[in-house]
Amino acid sequence: MSQSSAQPAAILMEPWQPKAHPGLIAAAVMSATFMVVLDSTVVTVALPHIAGNLSASPDEATWSLTSYLIANAIVIPATGWLGSMFGRKRLLLGCIGLFTLASIACGAANSLSFLIVARIIQGLGGGAMQPISQAVLLESFRPSKRGVAMAIFGMGVVVAPIIGPTLGGWITDNYSWRWVFYINLPVGVFAVMLVQMFVEDPPYVRRARATRVDFVGLILLALWVGTLHIMLDKGQEEDWLSSPFIRTLLVTTLLTFPAFVIWELRTRQPIVNLRILRNRNFLTGSALITVVGAVMYGTTALLPLFLQTLLGYPALQSGLAVSPRGLGSFVAMVVVGRLVGLVDNRFLLFMGFGALGYSAYALGNLNLQIAPIDVIWPNVLNGLAMGFIFVPLTTSAMGTLRNEEMGNATGIYNLLRNIGAAVGITMMTTFLARGAQIHQTALVAHMTPYDAAYQQQLHEIQSALTPQSGTYQAGQEAQVIMSAQLSRQASLWAYVDDFRLLAILTIACIPGVLLLRRLRHSEGPRGP
Repeated sequence: MSQSSAQPAAILMEPWQPKAHPGLIAAAVMSATFMVVLDSTVVTVALPHIAGNLSASPDEATWSLTSYLIANAIVIPATGWLGSMFGRKRLLLGCIGLFTLASIACGAANSLSFLIVARIIQGLGGGAMQPISQAVLLESFRPSKRGVAMAIFGMGVVVAPIIGPTLGGWITDNYSWRWVFYINLPVGVFAVMLVQMFVEDPPYVRRARATRVDFVGLILLALWVGTLHIMLDKGQEEDWLSSPFIRTLLVTTLLTFPAFVIWELRTRQPIVNLRILRNRNFLTGSALITVVGAVMYGTTALLPLFLQTLLGYPALQSGLAVSPRGLGSFVAMVVVGRLVGLVDNRFLLFMGFGALGYSAYALGNLNLQIAPIDVIWPNVLNGLAMGFIFVPLTTSAMGTLRNEEMGNATGIYNLLRNIGAAVGITMMTTFLARGAQIHQTALVAHMTPYDAAYQQQLHEIQSALTPQSGTYQAGQEAQVIMSAQLSRQASLWAYVDDFRLLAILTIACIPGVLLLRRLRHSEGPRGP
């Protein structure tokens, strides 16, 4: 080989470094990502206000949340392909612009149908931002500093969903639900400016340009992701398989998902390159992050419901009681980001999963006489555990991949985390409703004239009410009070069962940590 031909090849093999400081790049991409992740949860508290203002039922208003999540989930795994088609920086700028404009449209909506369309556009714009941001951060930081990069990313994807309901409740109560969307305008403009100044495409992204559109893969992807998310979101409401609508969604998902996998493995330019799952670390990390997403969002869904329905907390106060979890995550991200590369990731993961399992078990010991501190400290521990899991798990999963595989890998990784979140929320709410019925049936068996404890408590309540209501009326009121207490106790046991199930799921992840290959301090994703 001649010297002239060897020189360009040598240049291509040199490790790429961005021109801007990695800290500035992190600020640019995370300003957009934090906005997108926050928007997936900040709207939940405003749903009753949206329904009332747009003359819709609460069930109809939930489609504004479901439509966003579905559109978001469809775009996430296709991010790698979209980046190769349009260029990563150009795609990121376009997504931020589309998301910001759609946010303005959401705030100005005068009907529910208009809001749902705007939310779909918003979800399409926001879907690619998480995986792009993760890929850009992994590429911009040196291998030994990628723990810091994932700590920065984790602050967005872990902390934002926790503070979202609290922020949404405050904005809605003090201003209007429309400002939940309007607030994205200055953030979006700021993010566009930062991305334009500091983010650039690496050489292997500029060289890799998709030459054809995988229309079949795109259609199959939209079908199985869309039907899966609608089924998970509406399943409990429609009583699952007793509903023809849910059965149709299930059959569609079961047919299109295998077809998608087969097609993507056989086509030459797939929209999602599933062959990357042959990498052991990435496959194991993706499986674990799916469970972590289920546990994290399952806990987030359960606690506010418990505090509001059984303890009578207002929406804002219940959000404040849960928010210390975000503080724990923030502190852990900072600490663990510096430990990754110095300490074996698997050791950090053992600590994280152990602490997460214990925090879920502690929440499983709640009762109806608890103080706020009994909720706060397990939440802080839960947040700390998430930091000890998210950062080392992500760096281990991505640590043996090549740089040019990052865009595709982060798309799959974030999709599985989102699917885990959807499954976790659905599983917890379904088990909560069914568990309450089961426990109520068991407790009702004790409400008989032959149960001494029940008769004693009934008599005490009746005696206390007799001076004000009379003997007969007091007896009727005592029965009503006992029935209400039974219902609350049944619901309490359903919550206890759910939290303990989350603890079991978490502990079951620990053996999976052993499947991860250890990364050396100097090891990281290999260059092109």
